[in-house]
Amino acid sequence: MKEITIKDNEAGKRLDKFLSQYLSKASTGFIYKMLRKKNIVLNGKKATGQEKLENGDTVTLWLSDETFLKFANDRLARAERGEEISVTEFTKAYKSIKGVEVIYETKDVLFVNKPVGVLTQKAEQGDTSLNEWIVGYLLHEKTIEPESLITFRPSVSNRLDRNTSGIVICAKTLQGAQMMAKGLKERTFKKYYRTVVSGIIDKSEEISGYLTKDTKTNTVTIRKVEVDYKSTNENSNKIAENNTDKTALKSEDSSYIETAYSPVSTNAKWNLTYLEVELRTGKTHQIRAHLSSIGHPIVGDPKYGDKNVNDSFKQTYGLKGQLLHCYRLEFPDDPEAFGDLAGKEIIAPLYSKFRNLVLDKFKIND
Repeated sequence: MKEITIKDNEAGKRLDKFLSQYLSKASTGFIYKMLRKKNIVLNGKKATGQEKLENGDTVTLWLSDETFLKFANDRLARAERGEEISVTEFTKAYKSIKGVEVIYETKDVLFVNKPVGVLTQKAEQGDTSLNEWIVGYLLHEKTIEPESLITFRPSVSNRLDRNTSGIVICAKTLQGAQMMAKGLKERTFKKYYRTVVSGIIDKSEEISGYLTKDTKTNTVTIRKVEVDYKSTNENSNKIAENNTDKTALKSEDSSYIETAYSPVSTNAKWNLTYLEVELRTGKTHQIRAHLSSIGHPIVGDPKYGDKNVNDSFKQTYGLKGQLLHCYRLEFPDDPEAFGDLAGKEIIAPLYSKFRNLVLDKFKIND
């Protein structure tokens, strides 16, 4: 007999989903059979499997040790045999990835300031990413125990490109993961970025279009729905002429995108604008490609930027990637949807190289 007390990590899951993770080698049919025969019960009573688990619930498995070990997931089986659950991957990531700053933390969600050069998620099997760092951090802080990773693993909720810095949302619990996934999908909280672009932008704008990704080159192209902006950038007319279809129709492999931006400051001498961008739809390289498509590429961007500008800033500031930073999140005053985060504003300071450049070119200390 095994008795499991549900904790924050499992609360909110359906019982059958929890059991399919706990007994990962068992078929769905076997799990439902055990529920029907009351070999698996919830809080001492027969269950259907459809119940939503709550913190403190007790799941009892009336199974022999042999049957339990046969169907238990590998981590659980090792723990049952008295073997230590390996967390080496996570502790290694926590020690090796430097410069991650924890900005704000609740019971369910963690917000960190990701440095340039750190992967949000693994690109290849041997990579070390922020996903592993998060678990290592929570283990180090004793917020979670290794055993809790059997049924739920904390992970990132949003992704940033490797050389984009700023706020990454991390779900510590299932409730946190569900809350953030819903908010991101329904766009019920706002995400703002700071960037430096070529050209002078003198007013706030909203732009839209259709984004198509080329998986072979890992780049995207934008077809604009409309061209509605004023600019002194010398490339703007050329860009507009190449995008004369102002009512571009969605193709099968494209996604609709919306981006809004407002100038924070300009530098006419260097033909630069310090810009705040609201990401309204979150697609691959959206901000980078969208700004480039209207003649205002991000300084330092190797894929969509201006090579001459990039080379100049590389020599002067040692810049190796795009100046793009997820700067601020704004949550609505809705406790039912966001709990402790209702009405909160989360801000991630610029990293030193970006901050020094903004101070030098715009006399602003962000």
